[in-house]
Amino acid sequence: MTDSPITTNVQAGIGRITVNRPDKLNALNAATLDALYAAFNEAAEDPGTRVLVLTGAGPKAFVAGADIAEMSDLRPTEGRDFSQRGQRLMRRIETMPKPVIAMVNGFALGGGLELAMACHLRIAADTAKLGQPEINLGLIPGFGGTQRLLRLAGRAATLELCLLGIPVDAARALQLGIVNRVVAAADLEAETLKIAEQLAHAAPLALRGTLDAVNVGGECAIEEGLQYETAQFGLMFSTDDMREGTRAFLERRKPVFSGR
Repeated sequence: MTDSPITTNVQAGIGRITVNRPDKLNALNAATLDALYAAFNEAAEDPGTRVLVLTGAGPKAFVAGADIAEMSDLRPTEGRDFSQRGQRLMRRIETMPKPVIAMVNGFALGGGLELAMACHLRIAADTAKLGQPEINLGLIPGFGGTQRLLRLAGRAATLELCLLGIPVDAARALQLGIVNRVVAAADLEAETLKIAEQLAHAAPLALRGTLDAVNVGGECAIEEGLQYETAQFGLMFSTDDMREGTRAFLERRKPVFSGR
């Protein structure tokens, strides 16, 4: 449908999900949150999708924030429900069994930065602006911004971005650890797809094991995290991919992973 708030496609194992509201700078309204949630659920179950790239339509914005027009008249319980709707999506992305790359092509503000931070990797154009400006609306971040920013950038940077509400440029975001790489805007798509292609050819079960171990380790004591890592490491020895990977190394050739 041409009026869908998102577009999706899959090619050579790379799924691409695009927030498609360029006239609204790709702002997240309830319909867009629900469409994204459904798209990520579908991608999680699709054996033909090995990695996902998330971006925004148009030249200006990744996602410029939540839809203020939709939020402005919400009552407290409705505001809470809207927050939970957004957090459900962010958690779905964060716990995906396949890597998700945010291709940050412009403004990533408020809900947009929260969306990017839920992804596993973030590649930003050098022209991108990132921030949590909710304080300027009399609000606080509601889609997990205080928590994921704290884990990525630390307490001082989180308080600076959330209390002052002033966006930072891509270079500063890289310095703070909010994004993984910054590239020239003209090269953003090519550089992001290069990383996506590398992941699409990697061992799917090992990718999932890595994502699971990092997610678990980030929320528990190190002893528990180490035990979980050991368990995942052992499980890899039951996979065809582990045999193929080690055999290819010894035979000095590139492995071909099957996801089994």
